Formats: sequence, structure tokens, C-alpha cells
Amino acid sequence: MLSLLQLSGRHLLSVRTVQCLNTARVYSAHMAANKRVAVILAGCGVYDGSEIHEASAVLVHLSRGGASVNMFAPNIDQMHVINHLKGEPSEEKRNVLVESARLARGNIQDLSKLGVKDHDAIIVPGGFGAAKNLCTWAVQGKDCSVNDQVKAALQAFHGEGKPIGLCCIAPVLAAKVFSGCEVTVGIENDDKYPNTTDTAAAINSLGCKHMSTGVGESHVDEKNKLVSTSAFMCDAPIHEIFDGIGSMVRAVLKLA
Repeated sequence: MLSLLQLSGRHLLSVRTVQCLNTARVYSAHMAANKRVAVILAGCGVYDGSEIHEASAVLVHLSRGGASVNMFAPNIDQMHVINHLKGEPSEEKRNVLVESARLARGNIQDLSKLGVKDHDAIIVPGGFGAAKNLCTWAVQGKDCSVNDQVKAALQAFHGEGKPIGLCCIAPVLAAKVFSGCEVTVGIENDDKYPNTTDTAAAINSLGCKHMSTGVGESHVDEKNKLVSTSAFMCDAPIHEIFDGIGSMVRAVLKLA
């Protein structure tokens, strides 16, 4: 029995060793590529800024993929400030760049300094800030305007054939900027995605194509190099949100 256990132990060790070596090779390959990714933030907090879990998931998956990251945000006032405990607007004013610095641990730059030549891809996490501060979708829907610096950044990356990743509500930015593109904000006519159907209809009305895609997946528009995932557009456990963002990040890095 002892010899059998020892044999099994050696076999298990060899399997684990191979798995570890394979994982190391994958990460080493990504590290060798050292993709440079810009991340645009929209404040700090789901109701008036970038969704914190989404932003963190993006950064974790980029780190795991061996990418170097620079974070940016527009130096503008937030549309408004929400008391996240009460879910109500407050009278105070906050700056998008200053608030985004909370998420970036202070390591963030004014969006005006973003250079497309210095990066291989760009990613925008979701949260209401993407629909309130980066554009006005939250109040104007499909008739919204996109912040000039955000629009210029997206157009610059698209013009260079560099991939763009978008989470949650952020794909509406692409729908406004790139006519005819394909994006996802979840699955239509599904109770787990309470806001997807109306948002998808608005996206389609802009001449784009909404692709119904599950929360753990991402959709790749190969022609435009756009990668989107529904994230918290779905009422799902956080690990499923995390997995979907991972799918998006991996696709972005593959296209970069």
C-alpha cells in the first residue's frame, strides 16, 4: 500500500509539475509580448463613476496576461455625485480625474496626454460613469454626445487598427462613434439582464448590431477590433462577471 501511495504521489507531482510548466510557458509568452494597454476610467463608484469590481477585474486580467498598463481619465467635473449608501444625488462636486485616481492608486494621467502610438490597445470599464461622464447616454440615450477626448482616443486606436475593449454599458460608446459596429451588452429578453433589451434596441437604432452574449463570454467584432462583454449588465455572481471580463481582456491582448 505504501509503495502504491508513493507511486501515486510521484505521478501526481509529475502532473502538477507539467501543469505548472505549461502555465508558466503561457504567461511567459504573454510577458514576452509585453502589450501596452491604456485604461480609461470615469470616476470611482458604480453610480457615478467606473464600476470598481469591473475596473479591478480588468487590471487583474491584464496583469495576468503580462500587459503593462497606463490609466487615464478626463479632467472634468462629474455629471453629479451619488451617495452610494442612500443611492441619492448629493450637492457636492467631484472631478473625474481626481476620483479615478482612487482606483489607480494615484498612478493616473489626464486623458489629454494619452498617446495612441504608445499603446497597443485600449479598454474602458463600465459603471454609470461611462454613461454619465464619458458620454451623456444616461440622460439622452442614443441621442447622447461623447466626450471629445474620449471620442478622439477611440477613433485614434480604431484608425491605427488597435483593439478596443469595453465592459458593461461602455459598448454604447462604440455604438455612437463607430457606425455599423457589433457590440454586446448581454442577452436580450432575459430577466437576468434587466436593462439589456432597451439598450440593445437603442444600439441597433444607431445602425449598429447588438449581439446577445452571455455574461461569462465576450463578443469580438473582428472587422473593427472591438471586444465587449456585458459584466454587471447581468444580475450574476461576481465570479461570472470576472470570467467574462477575462474573456474580453484575453481577446484584446490576442488582437493587439
